[in-house]
Amino acid sequence: MLDVDIRLSRGRFGLEASFAADAPIVALFGRSGSGKSTVVDAIAGLVRPATGRIVVAGRTLFDTARGINLPPEQRRVGYVFQDGLLFPHLTVRANLAYGARLSVPGEPVVDRARVIALLGLEDLLERRPATLSGGERQRVAIGRALLASPRVLLMDEPLASLDGPRKAEILSYVELLRDEWRLPIVYVSHAIEEVTRLADHLVLLAGGKVAAQGPMSEIMRRRDLAPLTGRFEAGSVIEARVIAQDEAFGLATLAFDGGRLVVPNVDALPGEPIRVRIRARDVALATQPPARASFQNVLAGTVRSIGAEFGALVEVEVAVGGITVVARVTRKAVADLGLEPGRAAYALVKAVSIDRHAVGYA
Repeated sequence: MLDVDIRLSRGRFGLEASFAADAPIVALFGRSGSGKSTVVDAIAGLVRPATGRIVVAGRTLFDTARGINLPPEQRRVGYVFQDGLLFPHLTVRANLAYGARLSVPGEPVVDRARVIALLGLEDLLERRPATLSGGERQRVAIGRALLASPRVLLMDEPLASLDGPRKAEILSYVELLRDEWRLPIVYVSHAIEEVTRLADHLVLLAGGKVAAQGPMSEIMRRRDLAPLTGRFEAGSVIEARVIAQDEAFGLATLAFDGGRLVVPNVDALPGEPIRVRIRARDVALATQPPARASFQNVLAGTVRSIGAEFGALVEVEVAVGGITVVARVTRKAVADLGLEPGRAAYALVKAVSIDRHAVGYA
């Protein structure tokens, strides 16, 4: 879907980014100033790299070796900015119409009614941006980008200015675009909870260079990347399916390759895929299942590795079926339990630690 290999300079900042991914959602993650927005600006044609190549969905947008540099209006790229950038003097209807005018003549066009229905914009059409909430403005911005009939959607920090409930609202719509629209998305964020929920492939940027890239689950459990991904947020990403809903206690049971997880109720039907993030700091370890405890999740596995971190805390990887659960415990606990690679162990996870920010649609 995406093949980027570019180099450019902007003042004192230099970017050398090379990565390739074939995934529904590719996330560019890193701290402010790492080069994320510069990469998407280059894909959109708003910034011209000094050298390199950009290929999206098999179509070359930029290639210095071949003398190709398509103008932005010919790239078939939809762009959703951090603050929406709606025209304040136009109604929602007119803002959407502007997006439709950006579609390329002779190319297939997106159905306007479908976009409006998908994003729930029917009751907003005659309103102006100043009367909309932050979440509503971003939904309109997404609709305007879709009506340009893009082949790829770029989303640059689309939740940065939103509060918690509005963030959850837009995340759900992004998941809808991925699942129902089948539109490739490049998603930029410095919030790890967003990218672990949404992304299939993670590109980690630091200082204008690609520090790592690969499947989300692999990147998030790499201990050497903790300074960049955030030691506080390190952990495991598990692909699961809903198998039961317990309405009496407000809990859902998920099945994955290695066992089952009990989490607070999710808005999904039995059989639907779910992605769950379990932070290493929320996992305790035991060498035998507890007889009576409040832990709803007791996952049997085998110790894969024990980190070599210096200090009181250490990360332990436990293989549970076909997935790896990471636990952050004290070095003393490892010694007291006699943990070592190959030894049987149980990962204990509180259901309440897997909150709505840690669960998304896979």
